[in-house]
Amino acid sequence: MWLFLIIVAVIVIWLISAYNRLVVLRNRIENAWSQIDVQLKRRTDLIPNLVETVKGYMEHEKEVFTKVTEARSAVMNATGVKDQAEANNMLTGALKTLFAVAENYPELKANENFMMLQEELAGTESKIAYARQAYNDTVLKYDNMREKFPTNVVANMFGFKEREYFEVPEADREPVKVEF
Repeated sequence: MWLFLIIVAVIVIWLISAYNRLVVLRNRIENAWSQIDVQLKRRTDLIPNLVETVKGYMEHEKEVFTKVTEARSAVMNATGVKDQAEANNMLTGALKTLFAVAENYPELKANENFMMLQEELAGTESKIAYARQAYNDTVLKYDNMREKFPTNVVANMFGFKEREYFEVPEADREPVKVEF
């Protein structure tokens, strides 16, 4: 009788422990996503200032401004990991185009406000990359725990679902072409 109660107690304690570990990892994923969201919001807040600074120098580059504005709107309206990733990759491409075009305007490159905004965006991009990595690492830990036996029994009992990774699109994985 005592042996049976001890076995039941050990199983219950293990179930509680497994459940709590899954909850902690799920909450860490939510926190990591919030960190990405904060940095993405920071980047979208910097963009109007950058566009206004650049507009005066690049009046005939309307297509570039349109792409940046559309991409910023897509980021602000995106929901879910996949949509956010796609919208942010579109914004990153639009910003690369903006900075490439800005290379043709030496007086713009010398503008202190432009240089400061460019530096802030570069710092924000680094923070976004770090936050994405932290998010993906946490998703990996969570998914590993959720899929490994015997924790997968608890995960299935309580509906712990697979989480999406923040991924880079195929086009961004291609090697960069450098021409001189």
